[in-house]
Amino acid sequence: MPKTLIEQIQLFLKYLQYEKRYSPHTVLAYSKDLNQFATFLSDTYEVSKTEEISHLFIRSWMVEFVNAGVLPRSINRKLSCLKSFFKFSLKRQFISADPLSKIVRPKTGKKLPNVISQKALEILLSRLGELETDYETIRDKTIIELLYLTGIRRSELISLQETSIDWSQQSLKVLGKGKKERLIPLTRQMLSSLEDYLTIKRESFDIASSHLFLTNKGKPLYPKLVYNIVKRNLALVTSIEQKSPHVLRHSFATHLSNNGAELNAVKELLGHANLSATQIYTHNTIDRLKSVYNKAHPKAGK
Repeated sequence: MPKTLIEQIQLFLKYLQYEKRYSPHTVLAYSKDLNQFATFLSDTYEVSKTEEISHLFIRSWMVEFVNAGVLPRSINRKLSCLKSFFKFSLKRQFISADPLSKIVRPKTGKKLPNVISQKALEILLSRLGELETDYETIRDKTIIELLYLTGIRRSELISLQETSIDWSQQSLKVLGKGKKERLIPLTRQMLSSLEDYLTIKRESFDIASSHLFLTNKGKPLYPKLVYNIVKRNLALVTSIEQKSPHVLRHSFATHLSNNGAELNAVKELLGHANLSATQIYTHNTIDRLKSVYNKAHPKAGK
């Protein structure tokens, strides 16, 4: 059995990777936070074993972040990482009590997601449809359209295969977090765009590739390229600071909610594990209802 904190952290990371099947991105984030915590304990308190960790040490670690100006949301993310590690350590009997149980998390204000208006996205998709018909332009248009019309994550987009499209059922098979599959319906317009894209893809590359989307050199997409494609195109219709693929996911969910979609249906389309993660998308619906109320009720605003 591993005895040191570092050894137990490595065991925990392997557990996340091979048993929980967390994405490489998530495992890397856990690794950074836990190793940062281990370095702090070693340098500050000369602690090298999990059972030696006190809640006072964790509080001291939090104070360092506060003094450095780290936002409460980021501190809570690191504490969530510790919570998972200590839960694992309890099950493996590395510790007899959870030192995090005496920690009060810093309060965070409710952060609403960045959303682009329906009109702005309609204008963008219309503009993209009028551009040249080379491979890169059609690929970028199809990526923007697919992200907005399905709400899939960037990592899910990158992992799509040509066989992910079910033409007869008019749906898209998506492999989400935890290797969970879900089906998302595709509109006729989206299917037509995918058909046009696949036609020029096959004309542009001699080599066969099962990946749905490719770079200009015929290689699978990578995260930074997708981010740059989205950022460049969203800049045409919005001035919001954040112009990431996730903004299109936020917009997809918010627009569904605004137009009357049931929250459980939105949850399934997004691939959320629980409803609480989806509830944030009701904020715009409430704002819309307030607007309707203020305009229509004779006593509103008086």
